[in-house]
Amino acid sequence: MMEIYAIAGATAVMVALHAHNHRKVRRAQMAFPPRGSFVTVEGLRLHYVCQGAGQPVVLLHGGMLSACDYAGVLELAAEAGFQAIAFDRPGYGYSERPRRDMSTPAVQARLLREALSVLQVKSPILVAHSWSGSLALSYALTYPDEIAGLVLLAPGAYAGDAYPAGTADLLIGRLLRVPWLGELLANTVLPPLARLLTKPMVTATFSPDPVPPGYLEQARALWSRPGQLRANREDILAYVRTVPQWEPQYAEIRTPVVIVVGDADPFHPELQAGRLHREIGHSRLVVLPGTGHMIPDVRPDAVVEAVHMVLKHKQSS
Repeated sequence: MMEIYAIAGATAVMVALHAHNHRKVRRAQMAFPPRGSFVTVEGLRLHYVCQGAGQPVVLLHGGMLSACDYAGVLELAAEAGFQAIAFDRPGYGYSERPRRDMSTPAVQARLLREALSVLQVKSPILVAHSWSGSLALSYALTYPDEIAGLVLLAPGAYAGDAYPAGTADLLIGRLLRVPWLGELLANTVLPPLARLLTKPMVTATFSPDPVPPGYLEQARALWSRPGQLRANREDILAYVRTVPQWEPQYAEIRTPVVIVVGDADPFHPELQAGRLHREIGHSRLVVLPGTGHMIPDVRPDAVVEAVHMVLKHKQSS
């Protein structure tokens, strides 16, 4: 009898958590609605924000939030005469994500290429932050003649140094891939835990830079949604499983590449950006003094300047 009561109690708790979390999702999406447009590829709606006209510059966020990380860059790039397009990556912000197949960097590169084709965007400069560095590098290796250059901001490029085997990030990613268990965890216990951990996580990711006003509230509301939690954890798992196949090919990239990193980045940029700069011999390395990891948010001017560097390199080659 005690076992029956325990099962009934646990079930009631899970049902209550599920309902509570979905009320939170509705409130979050009312408080922070989509600000851009949608394009449909492979049956998925991808959300993007576009400003300006001119040379296309496509902005890809990392694992933290969404296209909103590029709000300042969008404005400055448009003023500088670029067509700036910031995408919510699949599963983040208001973009949908494939439900069955793992959305590896290569899969996300393919979806991005198809979206740009629908939007008639040709020969863009790809600007990629953190995790999206792997996406942009995959794009450059798979579609080398379709981009004008790369700007890589504190990029993730090597799997072993980013997520060592056995970490909690990888364990949670594996659990969320289990069909029934992943759905249960994502909709019950993980969102409250994510909301609890949002402040220390955001503070650590921005360190030593201050967190911009309003960012924490938006992150707590949107990052903790079941779909975005699953996307983030799956991205980490996909990164570890697939990035090693690209690593030996980085030296083959011939498009102009500018790598930007903060000298106060807490995530060991010398193991990622520094190594990548050495392997792509023609790349430019820009080190921002006193700057941490969240370059798109805290140094939008440096991002636009790196785009100009790519164009100068391309014009002179």
